[in-house]
Amino acid sequence: MAKYILAIDQGTSSSRAVLFDGHLVPTFSAQQEFPQIYPQPGWVEHDPEAIWQSVLQVTRKVLQKSGQGAEGIAGIGITNQRETTLVWDRDTGRCIHNAIVWQDRRTTARCAELQQQGLEPTVSAKTGLRLDPYFSATKIGWILDNVVGARHLAETGRLAFGTVDCFLLWRLTGGKVHATDATNASRTLLFNIHNQEWDDALLRLFAVPRSLLPEVRDCAADFGATEASLFGGQIPIRGIAGDQQAALIGQSGFEVGTCKSTYGTGCFVIANTGSQAISSENKMLATIAYRFDGKVCYGLEGSIFVAGSAIQWLRDQLRIVKSGQETEAIAKATGVVSHVHVVPAFAGLGAPYWDPAARGAILGLSRDSGIGEIVTATLQAIAYQTRDLLLAMRADGIKVQIIRVDGGMVENRWFLQFLADILGVTVERPANIESTVLGAACVAALQTGLIGSLSAISKLWQRDSVYEPQMEFDRREQLYAGWLDAVSRVRSVR
Repeated sequence: MAKYILAIDQGTSSSRAVLFDGHLVPTFSAQQEFPQIYPQPGWVEHDPEAIWQSVLQVTRKVLQKSGQGAEGIAGIGITNQRETTLVWDRDTGRCIHNAIVWQDRRTTARCAELQQQGLEPTVSAKTGLRLDPYFSATKIGWILDNVVGARHLAETGRLAFGTVDCFLLWRLTGGKVHATDATNASRTLLFNIHNQEWDDALLRLFAVPRSLLPEVRDCAADFGATEASLFGGQIPIRGIAGDQQAALIGQSGFEVGTCKSTYGTGCFVIANTGSQAISSENKMLATIAYRFDGKVCYGLEGSIFVAGSAIQWLRDQLRIVKSGQETEAIAKATGVVSHVHVVPAFAGLGAPYWDPAARGAILGLSRDSGIGEIVTATLQAIAYQTRDLLLAMRADGIKVQIIRVDGGMVENRWFLQFLADILGVTVERPANIESTVLGAACVAALQTGLIGSLSAISKLWQRDSVYEPQMEFDRREQLYAGWLDAVSRVRSVR
């Protein structure tokens, strides 16, 4: 009997495959980075073939390392970078343009135009989202209007749209399945999160032909099977969830009010709001946290576009650290910095500012400022942005007392203590900090029957460490006030 779950985590900067045993313990893994493409400032793209090849290679590597054949895998779970937009030819399976990444800002003017027409309240009421280039709808429109002949092909039913999960599913099944799950659909600006359907009025507003769209299924569902030629036999595909929702599942965030914060390329905070989709008065997002057996659980989300990618910037562009691991020792030696602020608005500012035209800055430099101050201020900026989100959530009625954290940055213990200090709440780090890929495994395990219920997933969660606030209130408020002043200086609209 097949007893393993294969989880595929297709992220913004790398693809990863992890093989989990029947108790959802990771046993083998492989990861591969792929190139980022920056055609001009504010634009971010990925080569779809680079995404596909990286997924194929890490999956094959894990199967080879484990010695498992396709027959030993009960199911595949997929999690993915959300909002990133691909449009491909149904006949050839080839994309007609590079993937436009969630960080991309090229449709800022289009979003501003729709806002000026007073359409944001209507769009938000249906989708829980805001009119921002972050989401998929205006990216689809840009591709259809800027690739020669694309709109005509779309209107004749020749083209297909998908977020990354949908594209991978199409490729894995040899074009047999064009589907996505409710969490990814909820990030497109085209899906009504209340009636769980693609919305005709939104399709007209964004000029997206319905024929482009995939079928929307539960997170745990039958998504077909891989082509036998890919992995030496067919493997059932049994779950899909967008990366941040997968992280909430991996963190066992099934109770109303539970909250997680993931520190990957960006930072994303989601609080479980149960059967109620909260209409935020403070620029947060209502989103689908997960959907099982047709039953929807909603979340309140705040999105920070730059978190771990700021550490990559220190490494790859400034070249002042050789690895992200160095930042902990540097910050520990430097101590909390109050006079230098890094505002990493490389892709604009997300919640609660929603300022796509903002750009990054280093402020407060003096003659004695050096690498230590810049590195530490960058770490602090990510914590300050998390506080921006938690304050907005509190204003919307979500009282967060404990936040569970995950992602690569939470290996940095100095960062986690500063995070607890600046938030004024308890921070819990799980034993498995890779909650996103674990969540993908959980979803597939539910569908295959290896895991019987959400409560069974909750019993698997284990805490590794806890960080309690130690900073005095006045000091915390003084530091945060400095951050707010720094942000005000990079805003395009104050």
